[in-house]
Amino acid sequence: MPEKESLLSGTLLITGGTGFFGQHFVAAVIERFAPERLIVFSRDEYKQYQMQQDARFGHSRMRYFLGDVRDESRLEMAMRGVDVVVHAAALKQVPAAEYNPFECIQTNVHGAENVVRAALKAGVKRIVALSTDKACNPVNLYGASKLASDKIFIAGNNLVGKQETRFSVVRYGNVVGSRGSVIPLFANMLKQGAKSLPITDPNMTRFWITAQQGVDFVISSIGMMGGGEIFVPKIPSMRVADLAKAMAPNVPTHVIGIRPGEKLHEMMVAEDDARMTLEMADRYVIEPSFSFWSRGHLNDSATRVPPNFCYRSDTNSQWLDAASLQKLLADK
Repeated sequence: MPEKESLLSGTLLITGGTGFFGQHFVAAVIERFAPERLIVFSRDEYKQYQMQQDARFGHSRMRYFLGDVRDESRLEMAMRGVDVVVHAAALKQVPAAEYNPFECIQTNVHGAENVVRAALKAGVKRIVALSTDKACNPVNLYGASKLASDKIFIAGNNLVGKQETRFSVVRYGNVVGSRGSVIPLFANMLKQGAKSLPITDPNMTRFWITAQQGVDFVISSIGMMGGGEIFVPKIPSMRVADLAKAMAPNVPTHVIGIRPGEKLHEMMVAEDDARMTLEMADRYVIEPSFSFWSRGHLNDSATRVPPNFCYRSDTNSQWLDAASLQKLLADK
């Protein structure tokens, strides 16, 4: 049995498993791999109750652990006998993080430290942490906290000794339809009869990925990882103004200005990381700067990007138009 299928057929734990990504990931893994156990670790008992009432998540292999990533001892208890951890728990709202910095750091940074420590103590084989485009050259606290988290997980590989434990990171852009994103906001405003849609800047661009694409990318990265990589998918961009027009062609827009902590364009591979970045057919891989790291586990198609390479939402080679956006919305 290939290593990916072997690992995903064992015991898995996902932090933040009741969230938007978490529920899509759990559904996919249960359907495709029939794991021995799949543990949802989260702090909201009502969301766990709701999941258990859903036929997709009431499987006998499912386990529900109440706990917070701020609590290392609870994480360690939950990770006993676990083969794979996907770390999806985070405080993700940019304005909330700006207003509540202590809480953001407690969850996103100290929580990352706790996941690493607990995984090492429990002997977990593979840990993948979800990141964000906002962690690349961050300008807000959420992005800075996720950059710190990325560094913590990558450096976790320095602590494994003779253990099989390996840590990697997956970084991608806005998820179509996720809670708090602009698409459900626009959809809700249109449902309520809005006469105009607010956009922050006519030129603002974002990377877009569906939840299912995100799940597939995480699963493939678990099978590919050697430890220390940041995996970045090749995904399309779209101007937010074009997105509003595609969703409601006959509804005008009005500019409200960029909010505190927002960028005009997002980035997933900075020019400073180009010297450590490999390109593959469907992704970029940012190599760790460990002297002992080898890319021998990646296939022969991995090639070095140019020295001045930068992967930005405004200079991306892939773009969404109205038709492809509608397809993404239908597939989400």
